[in-house]
Amino acid sequence: MLLALSVLLLVGAALALAAMDPIKPRRRARGPAARPAYDPGRERRAEQRARELLRSCVNDEEWAMYRDLGFIRVHGAGEGYAYLVYAHKPVVAYVPETGRLLNEYCVEFPDLIGRGSSDGRLPPSDDVLAKWMALTGDERRLIESANMHLPGRQVDPDRLRRDLWLLSRWERERAPGVRPA
Repeated sequence: MLLALSVLLLVGAALALAAMDPIKPRRRARGPAARPAYDPGRERRAEQRARELLRSCVNDEEWAMYRDLGFIRVHGAGEGYAYLVYAHKPVVAYVPETGRLLNEYCVEFPDLIGRGSSDGRLPPSDDVLAKWMALTGDERRLIESANMHLPGRQVDPDRLRRDLWLLSRWERERAPGVRPA
């Protein structure tokens, strides 16, 4: 009987301590400023600012391509290849004349100042702009520092072929003297 009573007393004391939780008063003492409230519009506003910046940096054709298709094509420094630049996906190299997929280049530009998403990623348009700037500014350095994979590792090859088809159709429709259907 004494053993049962002491076990009951011990369990009761443990429950009482757990209910008191000495950390809770310290959390309350810091006040609401200790943890910023979630702002559902933060990411939307960050993306809007990023789109405006991207628009101001790329040419009209590249902006229209991103706005209409969701990616930008960047011609390589050498002859015969180009890149598709997506937000938060690898940069994909391909041959424009044949559509042959060459490689995926995985690069990451983290949000170092915390203005993008809550998971530390840049807003999508900022990610595209960072890749565009790296490719047009120092393509060789970006490609040498990227993790290279064969096509299909992270981006579905069928999606890439569809995007290349959409790009060619988009370019035909925008060609001078062609009226959109």
